[in-house]
Amino acid sequence: MALQVAGGAGCCGCLPLLGQRRTAGFRPPRAVTSEGAAVEDGSKAMLGASGVAVTKLGIGAWSWGDTTYWNDFQWDDRKLKDAKGAFDASVDSGITFFDTAEVYGAGVSGAINSESLLGRFIKERQEKEKVDVAIATKFAALPWRFGRGSVISALKGSLSRLGVSSVESYQLHWPGIWGNEGYLDGLADAYEQGLVKSVGVSNYSEKRLRDAHDRLKKRGVPLASNQVNYSLIYRNPEENGVKAACDELGITLIAYSPIAQGALTGKYTPANPPTGPRGRIYTSDFLSKLQPLINKIREIGGSYDKTPTQVVLNWLICQGNVVPIPGAKNAEQAREFAGALGWLLTEQEVEELRSMAREVKPVMGFPVEKL
Repeated sequence: MALQVAGGAGCCGCLPLLGQRRTAGFRPPRAVTSEGAAVEDGSKAMLGASGVAVTKLGIGAWSWGDTTYWNDFQWDDRKLKDAKGAFDASVDSGITFFDTAEVYGAGVSGAINSESLLGRFIKERQEKEKVDVAIATKFAALPWRFGRGSVISALKGSLSRLGVSSVESYQLHWPGIWGNEGYLDGLADAYEQGLVKSVGVSNYSEKRLRDAHDRLKKRGVPLASNQVNYSLIYRNPEENGVKAACDELGITLIAYSPIAQGALTGKYTPANPPTGPRGRIYTSDFLSKLQPLINKIREIGGSYDKTPTQVVLNWLICQGNVVPIPGAKNAEQAREFAGALGWLLTEQEVEELRSMAREVKPVMGFPVEKL
């Protein structure tokens, strides 16, 4: 039985007058899960039409166990303890949606699989108290994987590492070079077999998204989500039709890299760029051009007693039908992310930030987004 949460939908679709402050007290219409349970107003977001409800902000576990992009190429007991702290602090703060993948921290990309760590953290927490956690993981469309059976086989491996019998969301991590129809059939098979509560895709263009939606619909399976790179300074989903298609088709957009891998937190400056591979993307020159936007984010955050991180995450939530999943490497980060919930920027502030962000040339996205 999956570790499922109950909850409901909430977005910024119903906005008060321009410039008026919005708070968590704003009450949208009540929603009902597929099991008929009433949803707590504004506290959760539905994954499409699947009936699966998750917290309006999740935690990405890409960095857990990774030694190729994160963690300065090394993994040790301190970082393991920090990751466990991030999990516990998230749950303590009311964030119970976690996104991982079979390739995170696996094989040549890390020291220990992220799924295994998440499964361990859940088990250890369950030994102390009952917790309801929603898990999303992903299938890697590797060139040597063929047909629908490869999806079921990979999923069973993920379930074993996670220590659960089903997950709330199973996603195709990226479009395959070939065989995508078979992968989608495999998702539908997994859904029908009760191994997953919802299915999704990731890094799908508008055309691929519509094709996937139509193919799954023929099986009576709703396409619940599309996970893509989306942040204040990378708004490609708004420009390439993906966000509009998600809204039209009732597909939730899950936003990865919502704080631009730390570039929007204000932590990094031209004199102090990030280390490792991120330093080649978010260079001193880029960070110099970003500073006016960071200053405006700080200014707006000051009126709410919020950090830049909390402001940019809230900006995404205010787009409606978006669930950001920032990566948390420690408890401090997880607690800060939780501060993005329970309040809302004004329409005027949302548009002011978008306008300023247009002056910043976006960094390169994931190449398959254009396929």
